[in-house]
Amino acid sequence: MIAKTEISSQNQFYLTGISVRTTNQNGQSQKDIGGLWTKFTTGNMMQQIAGRLTDDMYCVYTDYETDHTGAHTAVLGCKVNSLDNIPGGFIGITIPADKYQVYYLEGQFPANIGEAWQQIWTSDIDRKYTADYDFYKADPKSFEETESRIYLAVK
Repeated sequence: MIAKTEISSQNQFYLTGISVRTTNQNGQSQKDIGGLWTKFTTGNMMQQIAGRLTDDMYCVYTDYETDHTGAHTAVLGCKVNSLDNIPGGFIGITIPADKYQVYYLEGQFPANIGEAWQQIWTSDIDRKYTADYDFYKADPKSFEETESRIYLAVK
């Protein structure tokens, strides 16, 4: 559930992670992104990311074919200091400096993320569809208590 929102300017940053091309149609993105989470966590992939700035995780949605109804790429990973040392099997992307609508979430993770996205998809917010992302704070008390936010690039 969305606790509050605000508009915020964010600086450019780099992310190294693993990716999948997916769509929100028929719940496909939920399955595909769930698979990324499983691969990332069970494969101890965070430890392989060179130049990792923190253990906070991001899931970036980018390369939109059209809008939230079309195909897009999801990248799950960590913020890094540069894209110079990307390990095999990973990709590196640049998240542009931009104006973002930030959604602060409450409730139990990961259900709160899915519920918030359902609300966003039915809203009339004027999105750019460049790079949107979820932020997950490292070291929660429990998986269900993971602090999370959604950042939408807006016009």
